[in-house]
Amino acid sequence: MKLHNLKPAAGSTHSRRRIGRGPGSGLGGTSTRGHKGAKARSGYKRKIGFEGGQMPLQRRVPKAGFKNINHIEYLAVNLSTLQKLADEKQLTKIGMAELVAAGLTNGKKLVKILGNGKLTAKLDVEANAFSKTAEEAIKAAGGNATKI
Repeated sequence: MKLHNLKPAAGSTHSRRRIGRGPGSGLGGTSTRGHKGAKARSGYKRKIGFEGGQMPLQRRVPKAGFKNINHIEYLAVNLSTLQKLADEKQLTKIGMAELVAAGLTNGKKLVKILGNGKLTAKLDVEANAFSKTAEEAIKAAGGNATKI
């Protein structure tokens, strides 16, 4: 058996319908489009969300809340994570490069250090933002919290 001998199984393929190729084809005339109306015309594109004149779902459902355009999205990193990272890699300074190397961020997102967990190591931490409790805990352990 060679590639040029291969054929699809009998009955598995169908020839496509050639629409609008004259009356002899049985698919001439209005060419399966019915009579008149937008769908019979060339260039018809269905409007997204159009429900035949009925009030569309996205307009029937009540709206709620709002999206604050000034909201800044931070990636949260806890003190317990910093402590674990410092213990594993014997670090005294943790910045964005160390967080990227540890897989905690990709370097494009903003990072906020949160005060969850216990910090015993003296660390110099660089991040985009700190919670009050995290900043106090880092300073209490003898380290520095630097905002980038």
